[in-house]
Amino acid sequence: MVTQITKEAYPRPFLKWAGGKSKLIKQYIPYLPKHYKTYYEPFLGGGAIFFHLQPSQAILTDINSELITTYCCVKDQVEELICLLKEHKIKHTRNYYYHVRANSGGTALEKSARLIYLNKTCFNGLYRVNSQGQFNVPLGRYENPNICPEDLLRLASKALSTSKIQQADFTAVLNKANSHDDFVYFDPPYYPVSQTSNFTAYSNHCFAEEQQIKLKDVFVKLADRGVKIMLSNSDCDFIRNLYIDFNIYTISAARSINSNSKKRGNITEVLVTSY
Repeated sequence: MVTQITKEAYPRPFLKWAGGKSKLIKQYIPYLPKHYKTYYEPFLGGGAIFFHLQPSQAILTDINSELITTYCCVKDQVEELICLLKEHKIKHTRNYYYHVRANSGGTALEKSARLIYLNKTCFNGLYRVNSQGQFNVPLGRYENPNICPEDLLRLASKALSTSKIQQADFTAVLNKANSHDDFVYFDPPYYPVSQTSNFTAYSNHCFAEEQQIKLKDVFVKLADRGVKIMLSNSDCDFIRNLYIDFNIYTISAARSINSNSKKRGNITEVLVTSY
């Protein structure tokens, strides 16, 4: 008798994240390297590619300190985190949401539970902050949000158990990755293809054209070392011209976040590799 394993038995993102790659993994698989020792993801976000690969060695980084704190708590204190999330679930109301949103203090565990709670209940799972770094996404319209996905968090904790998780700018990968045994996946804030898609407020650190060029320079330096690199970004002339010396593949994606509902739907993105 063959036991069927459902997708719930596999680790996957425990956060909803704008630009998350869960739905694109099937298209990415042909371009993923077959052999490497250490996996690096400098724009961690929801971590869909990490959870799909389940590498035995990984260095996961992000500039977003709240996100990194949350990943560390999921890795090291998952049961305590689950207890706090259960409390949020019991107390959840519209007024409670805005109370929690307005109060960002507390211990690392409390901050992590707050981020997950807000992520599961806010509009579209969007992470957006204002110029003061304050989370400002309104409450979403969910009848029964999954505020405390216990099994998912435990699976994520196990998958993260051998990983190093640190807050860092994407350029820090230059201090670590240096050979063909390393695989780096870059999933930066996408270059805007229109004014309505101009969303770079993932943190209070802007990611504009200057940063895209800086990222390309890091990509080149890593490629010169023989590091295997994969990068996703907008399908536009600016990005295609930046990476013209590398392999560029077209990926079909769905745009679900746009202020104009008529502009949501299928679009194309690019996947760039150094190998």
